[in-house]
Amino acid sequence: MENNRHGGKSIIVRLEMNTNEVHFGRVASSIFEAGGDIVAIDVIQTSQTVSVRDITIAVTDSIDIDIITDRIKDMSGVRLINLSDRTFLLHLGGKIETKLKSPIQNRDDLSRVYTPDVARVCMAIHDEPRKAFTLTIKRNTVAVISDGSAVLGLGNIGPYAAMPVMEGKSMLFKQLADVDSFPICLDTQDTEQIIAIIKAIAPGFGGINLEDISSPRCFEIEQRLREELDIPVFHDDQHGTAVVLYAALINALKIVNKSIHEIKVVVCGIGAAGIACSKILLSAGVKDIIGVDRQGALAAGIDYDNKMWQWYAENTNPNRVQGSLHEVLRGADVFIGLSSGGLLSREDVMTMADNPIVFAMANPVPEIKPEQVEDIVAVIATGRSDYPNQINNVLCFPGIFRAALDCRATTINEEMKLAAAEAIASAISDEERSRHYIIPSVFNQNVVKAIRDLVIQAAIKTGVARRIPREYR
Repeated sequence: MENNRHGGKSIIVRLEMNTNEVHFGRVASSIFEAGGDIVAIDVIQTSQTVSVRDITIAVTDSIDIDIITDRIKDMSGVRLINLSDRTFLLHLGGKIETKLKSPIQNRDDLSRVYTPDVARVCMAIHDEPRKAFTLTIKRNTVAVISDGSAVLGLGNIGPYAAMPVMEGKSMLFKQLADVDSFPICLDTQDTEQIIAIIKAIAPGFGGINLEDISSPRCFEIEQRLREELDIPVFHDDQHGTAVVLYAALINALKIVNKSIHEIKVVVCGIGAAGIACSKILLSAGVKDIIGVDRQGALAAGIDYDNKMWQWYAENTNPNRVQGSLHEVLRGADVFIGLSSGGLLSREDVMTMADNPIVFAMANPVPEIKPEQVEDIVAVIATGRSDYPNQINNVLCFPGIFRAALDCRATTINEEMKLAAAEAIASAISDEERSRHYIIPSVFNQNVVKAIRDLVIQAAIKTGVARRIPREYR
């Protein structure tokens, strides 16, 4: 549903009314009594006895749409043909399309783009495969690939239902960074099949963006593809989250005047995102990270069935602290939540160190709502857009792929991720930074450019750039 000027939502109902049985005024009154506000009426079809109309109805968040539709259905002489909202209308036929860069207008054009002249281009690539980057869409194209097994907030909904999310991701790639991308949803959740399929389609792409693939399969899929392909493979749920979180932490630590080398960080939820966030913080210099999941704090000396938990336990929690979230949070400078809503209480936050930083990133319900602790925390951030300081992957992936494509990077390494985070953080000046503004808006046009610049430099410095853009020579 679409936000409207009343601060709520709007829906569109198409009604067929028998004008001998009911007048529109009665329909309008019934909608109003149910809590709806009619803001537009469009006559679709009319005759002496039948009138078909689209009625746009504004409702507040507290109004149940079913109450309005039930009222309409109960009215004699009225038939509810369709109920939709602007979100569904926007999705009709999908949200993206392909267009020609050069239209075919005559036989000469046809011969150059297809047979026979295209053969010369094919053979040029055959003789020198790297020319695929300059003579095909590979140079600016990313595959957005999912199996629909872990769609944010929805879970394992499968490839068909995941497609609108992947289309949206492709829209963001194009609008924010002018990167062309294709949404590809695979009708398999078998790890080996997914790896084989992606390797088989990789020749047409300059990068692979993995999306919404469940843990722990996502780790093996990404690791194998990174080892076996010569183009960047980036699991956004892991690394996009990590990059933006670290960017937010850079600015939050400036607010509280604490050093990243001296803080105690507790990470709640050791799945794909939790592990990636911890890895980037370790790379950035955090020494004391304690990961907590259902079993409590992960610590070395305990055997875990999950091999990623085993790695985590052996590389974090230097003091081998054990206990529940509530126990290990005492004295922590930073809480990072990547788990589920409502796990954190105000009393828990009160046991943290002075000027605590709380990143409650569970969606759609954060581990603790900002209004519950706003008076006792130095900085709070969430994954939601209706609170200040939204930690959103959208800030990361367009710019980082723009950079990777422009320098034809073979991978996206840790140095490039750190550079992306520093670029995002730098988009907020010292004068702008405050406890309510530590992370830029997703529509900040300076972010992609800043990420591109620093990430390309990091790629060149670490030797993974196969092309040096002119401005860096």
